[in-house]
This record gives sequence, C-alpha cells and structure tokens, in this order.
Amino acid sequence: MIEYNETIEEFLAQHSADVEEAVRKAAAAEIMPRFRQLAEHEIDQKSGPHDLVTDADRLAERFLTGALGALLPGSVVVGEEAVHADPASYEAIRGDAPVWIIDPVDGTRQFVNGDTGFCTLVALARHGVLLASWTYAPARDQLATAVRGQGAHLDGVRLRSGAPEPGRDLEIATSHPDYTTDDQKRGLLGLWTDGVAPRSCGSAGLEYLAVARGELDATAFSWEAAWDHAAGILLVEEAGGAHLTRTGEPFRITGGNALPFTAARDAATARRVAGLLAGGV
Repeated sequence: MIEYNETIEEFLAQHSADVEEAVRKAAAAEIMPRFRQLAEHEIDQKSGPHDLVTDADRLAERFLTGALGALLPGSVVVGEEAVHADPASYEAIRGDAPVWIIDPVDGTRQFVNGDTGFCTLVALARHGVLLASWTYAPARDQLATAVRGQGAHLDGVRLRSGAPEPGRDLEIATSHPDYTTDDQKRGLLGLWTDGVAPRSCGSAGLEYLAVARGELDATAFSWEAAWDHAAGILLVEEAGGAHLTRTGEPFRITGGNALPFTAARDAATARRVAGLLAGGV
C-alpha cells in the first residue's frame, strides 16, 4: 500500500507489477474457472439479449475493486457492473480522485459462447487524462500494458503500430449500424466506400490491441462508455496511433464526444476515417 502523498507517477513506477498481479488473480479466481463452465443461472441480460452479464463479470469486478482500491488509497473505481447498478457512480470519472476504470469481462458474449476473444480491461486516469492501462486476455495468456509517455507493450515486447501498407483496403472494426442512433448510423455508413473494408467488431479491448499491434487499421465505434475504450485508447496512442471523433477532436473518456469516433494505427489513418465518419453524417 502506498502513502497518500505519493504521486501517480511514483505509484506506477513502484506498483505496476502489483496491478498486473491483481488483474491476473481476478481472472484466475473468478473468470477462468467459469470459462466454458457457465451454468444457465450464472448468465443474465441487462438491457437486452445482446447485453449479457455473468457471475464472472460481477465477481471479477468486485475482486478488482477491492484489490486496486487497496493499492492506491484515495482512488475510486468506475466499473461497468457497478455503474449498471448505480449510474450516478460514473461521475467519478470527472472528479479529482485517481480513478480505476474497469471492464471485468470485455466481450461477455464471446465468453458465454466459449470463445477465447474476451479480456479484462483496467485503466488508471485522473482529471480525464489516461495514465496507464492493462489489457489481459486470460484464455490466450496475453497481457498488454501502456503507461503514458513510456510506450505500449505486449508480454514485455514494445508495440509499434506503424502505417498501413499502401494500396490495400483499410480494415476497420466497427459498431453495427443497426445498434446506433439514426445520426450515428449515417456516420458509420460513410465507411462503406471504395478503399475501406469494414467488419463487425468483437471485444473492443482486443480490437484496440490489434490496432496497437498493426494487425488492424482502425476501429470506428458509436458508444463512449469509458470501460470499453479507456485501456485501448491509451494502448493505441502509446503504440504510435491516434484517435479522433467525427469532428476531428481527440476522444475524451469524460464523455461529450461527437460520435462515432475512431482509433487508428497512425495519425493519417485516423484523419481519413474521421473524415469518412463526418462525411456520412
């Protein structure tokens, strides 16, 4: 446990490994024992059949809330499941305290279906600035980390996203237009044009990791819940990528973004995709 007078930078220098350990322990204790072992009573719907939650989500978030709060006294937690129970708790993102942003199981649908394409997402932010993130895919034994100003890494190897190869279509993982507002749908439909190959997204966290690795050119999402985007946005940024809303501004985890928005493997691609999203509106 650190003292209250330690800075966030000092905390990260001394305790990043402790955060990693907490994320791994949460997955080992609460997520992986239920992977491909879920009983029907351990799966619920939130807003509808496409919005699932499981006992693994709830219990992993509870584990991380306790562990991360103990590591950084005075910090607060904004977790997907806690916010579902108490929407007002989301406001902590805009407060003065350091905030842990948690998605315990990103890609719950894949998790429920027995697919390995899910991950645990944790980000640390203060005053709306992302400082560090952890993206852990336990079924694939992959851990990606990012610290502001210190780069992004996957299993200890530096990530550099680079520019797309010239002359081929841009591959973009995107929200399905049917699950958006009419205004956002028009923006996303701007991607259906020559030189672009849009596809439906899977786990947002793993799509961001693919961008950071240079395996995917960009994402284009129509929602701004911080637990889905915070970890990946910093990962992409520290790998050399960029993120922009359809009005050309960087994405803000505190909200109020002009949606849809993109995160891309380089700045030029981000501008191109943001232009397509703007042109469709």
